[in-house]
Amino acid sequence: MFTGIVEERGEVVSVLVQGDSARMIIRAGLALEDAKLGDSISVNGVCLTVAELEKDSFTADVMAETLARTSLGAATAGSPVNLERAMPAHGRLGGHLVQGHVDATGMILDISPAEHWTVVRVSLPGQLARYVAEKGSITVDGVSLTVVNVDDDSFTVSLIPTTLRETTLGERGVGDPVNLEIDVIAKYVERLLEARR
Repeated sequence: MFTGIVEERGEVVSVLVQGDSARMIIRAGLALEDAKLGDSISVNGVCLTVAELEKDSFTADVMAETLARTSLGAATAGSPVNLERAMPAHGRLGGHLVQGHVDATGMILDISPAEHWTVVRVSLPGQLARYVAEKGSITVDGVSLTVVNVDDDSFTVSLIPTTLRETTLGERGVGDPVNLEIDVIAKYVERLLEARR
């Protein structure tokens, strides 16, 4: 479980495609301070398992489902990534409950800089629209954000200078894909209501 509070920006060192999967080496610092084999690290919102560990990098196996469903399928050497270690049970929940299970990718449709923040509009796949609510939470590339507005096929978020500076969202442009994870509580509420019908 994660919180969507990005701890650092890392970088993809290499991607070795192995048929229907890939081995990805990712350069990191803070995310590796107490890491051990088998730990989970969120990479652009995708929960990956540490398979190999070096002083300044870790290796993760990325399955076909993940490559097809997330923007990691397009990652190459040099790609910047948002990193977050799994939240310890005694940790603070600074963002919201994030599983690292990406629901779909969206695309940045518009970027509107303002004096103290930037408004970003992201496309929203139709099957996810019912789970997204104004002033609710959504995860974009592993970053916990508050939804400003939502309609049937897009939503907006406002990015403060810290988010623009400390995450990869500050480098994204119109047309770029982003990983989306909706609030898991909305999924469980829907499932429970279905069971009662």
